Amino acid sequence: MTAGKESGGLLCDTPGICPVATVCLPGRSVPCLDMGRAHDEKLRLCDELERIADGLPRKVDRHLCLTIAARIVPLLKESHAYEEEHVFPAFAAAATPPSVGDASIRRLKAEHIEDECAAQDLADVLFAIGHGSPIDNPEALGFMLRAFFEAMRRHIAFEREHVMPVLARDIPG
Repeated sequence: MTAGKESGGLLCDTPGICPVATVCLPGRSVPCLDMGRAHDEKLRLCDELERIADGLPRKVDRHLCLTIAARIVPLLKESHAYEEEHVFPAFAAAATPPSVGDASIRRLKAEHIEDECAAQDLADVLFAIGHGSPIDNPEALGFMLRAFFEAMRRHIAFEREHVMPVLARDIPG
């Protein structure tokens, strides 16, 4: 990335032909770059949740639980709102046939709601653990953690394999 619009120090090479360039206005973000960063941050979160699950029942980092509990819901709400406001409309416009794009967007939006509800449940549990509460049922907590991070990884994989390529297919390179 060498020329074009800047986002966090990176520059877009193709703002003139990018399908989401309409939201790349001065002082605004570059969706393709921002979505990639959000995916990376969510995958790091998944790795941390997996580390907690793997440490159950005895090796639980309570500070990590507090850190994750404080950031999981805001991270998801912010990234989901961004996707729904900027990325999904561009995907809908570029998808062929349009019905495929519409169905995928409905699915992803439904997953966003489910993920945010699960994230809030996890945040509540992780806050309690972080503040010293005992882990009454490590198996249930392990299942809860794994269900969340596995669903999150699948969601990200779908976006990377199906949404981003549609947005990028007309960009040379």
